[in-house]
Amino acid sequence: MAQVHARGRTARRRRVGGPARALLAMLLTALVVGGAVPYVSGAGRAYLSYLVLAEGEDAAGAARAGAESRAAGGQVVQEYPQIGAVLVYATGSFADRVRARPGIAAAGATRTAPVVAPPRAVVGTGDFSTGAGTATATGARAGAAGRGAGRSGDGLRPGGDRADSGTVTVPDPAEAGAWNLAMVGGAGVRAGGAPAVSGGAVPAADALRRVLVAVLDSGVDDTHPDLRAAVDPKASASCADGRPDARTGAWRPDPGVVESGHGTHVAGIVGATRDGRGVTGVAPGVRIAAVRLLGPLGQYYVENIVCGLLWAADHGARAINNSYFADPWKYNCPEDRDQAALIAAVGRAAGYARRAGAVVVASAGNDGQDLGAGRTDERSPNDRVSGPAPVRHLGTECVRLPGELPGVVTVTAVNRDGHPAGYSNYGRGRVSLAAPGGDPDGGPQGAIVSDWPDGRFAALAGTSMAAAHVTGAVAVVAALHPELGADGLAGALAGTAAPGCPAGAFGCGDRQYFGAGLVVLPH
Repeated sequence: MAQVHARGRTARRRRVGGPARALLAMLLTALVVGGAVPYVSGAGRAYLSYLVLAEGEDAAGAARAGAESRAAGGQVVQEYPQIGAVLVYATGSFADRVRARPGIAAAGATRTAPVVAPPRAVVGTGDFSTGAGTATATGARAGAAGRGAGRSGDGLRPGGDRADSGTVTVPDPAEAGAWNLAMVGGAGVRAGGAPAVSGGAVPAADALRRVLVAVLDSGVDDTHPDLRAAVDPKASASCADGRPDARTGAWRPDPGVVESGHGTHVAGIVGATRDGRGVTGVAPGVRIAAVRLLGPLGQYYVENIVCGLLWAADHGARAINNSYFADPWKYNCPEDRDQAALIAAVGRAAGYARRAGAVVVASAGNDGQDLGAGRTDERSPNDRVSGPAPVRHLGTECVRLPGELPGVVTVTAVNRDGHPAGYSNYGRGRVSLAAPGGDPDGGPQGAIVSDWPDGRFAALAGTSMAAAHVTGAVAVVAALHPELGADGLAGALAGTAAPGCPAGAFGCGDRQYFGAGLVVLPH
C-alpha cells in the first residue's frame, strides 16, 4: 500500500503510453509484485470483473444471475448464494447486455483497469460454509497496468525509524504505556497515559474464547507471539480475489504488497494475548478469524469485501472489523450504474452478516471530511492505468463503502487528549462511536502501538485503529451477553459510551464528531 498522510492516501502512479505498453506494464507489474500469475493465458483480451445481482437475494437468485450472465457472454467464477449474486469476468459491453436480461436487479464493473483473462482454477481451496478443502476455482492474481497500489487501509504512520516502506517499528512495549486501553476502560492494563474513563471489566478468557471476531484486512500474521493463540485457522481464509481460499496460511499478509502488516496491527488491537510481552488487545482471549482482502497490487475490490463479509458471517463472527474503503472509488454514487451495483452488493453482504448476528464495524476514514456534506474526491478511480484522477464534486448521496451503509457501526478517531483527530472523517448522523486513533505526528507515545509481522511492533494512527477498539469492545459485550444479536450488541455499546467528552467546540453535544460518544468497555 502506498503512503498515507493525514488527509488520506497518496498512490504511486506510473504513466504509460498506449494499450500495448499498458498491457506489458500490467504483466510486468503483476509478475514483480505478485509472483506467479495464474490468470495470464490465452490471447490476452481485456476483461473486467463484474458483480451481477439478481432480484432474488438467495441461492435461486444467484443461480439466475449466473445463468443470465453466461447468456450475456460472461464467465462466472464465484457464486454468492447468500445474497443472490455472482462474480463474473467479461469483455466488451457485458454490463449493458446482462442488465437487459430478465431477473437481474443490478450489474456493475468492480474495477476500471482490465486484466488479460479470467482467473484460473486452483485446487485445494475452501467454501463459505465450512472452510474445508475443495477443488474449486480460486487464487487468481488480478493485475493492472501501472496501478497505484493505493493504500486503502485507514492507518497513518508517524515519523521515526522505518521498516517495510515507512512503517514505524518500536521495541517490545511489554504491555506498558497503553494509553488507548486506559481510555476505553481496559482492565488489567499497566497504562502510563490517561486514566480510564470507566472501570470496564474484561470477561474471563474462556468466555472470550467462545467469541469469534473477524478482521477483514490485509492479512494477519498468526505466527506473531501475540496472535498465535488468537487466530483461529479453521475460521480464517483469503478473499483476495473474491473467492474464499482456506488453504493453510492463505490469510497471512502477502510480503509482496507494501504495508501488508496493517491487518496484523489491527488484529493486535482487537485481541492480542495478555502475557506480559508485546501488547494487550481490547479483548484478550477472543478468537480471531483472519480474512485477507488485500489483493497483490494493494486493492480492496468489492468482490473481496463481499466474500469476506459472507465468510465471516457463515463462520459465526460476532463482530467484523473493516478498516479500509472499497476500491477503486473512494465514494460510490448511486446515479452511476456500476457504482450503484457495488453499493447494493456490499449492502446485501453487510445485511446478511448483521442478520447472522455480527456487528459490522467500519472506520470512518482519514480525509478530515464531513460525511454529511458535499465533498470532493481527487483520487478515484485509483486503479486507473494512466493520467491524473478527475476531480469529482460529490453530494451526500455518494457513500464510502462499507462505512456509510445503514446499520454499520462507523467509528471516528480521537487523540490521546480525547479530542477528535484532525484527519478523522465525521458527520452528524453518519458516525456511530469514537475511539482512540492517535496522532500520526505524536510519535509512539501519541500513536497506537500494536503488532506488526515477523514478531515486531509498530506505531500507527488512524480510524483503522479506532475501529479495532470498537470491534474488541463488541467482543467483550458478546462474551458478557451471548444472548444478544447484532443490534443488541451495537445498542449496548452505544448505551455505555462515555458522554463526558472534552468541553468546548468538540464536546459530545455535537454528535457529528463522536456519534453516541467515546466507546467504553461495559462493567
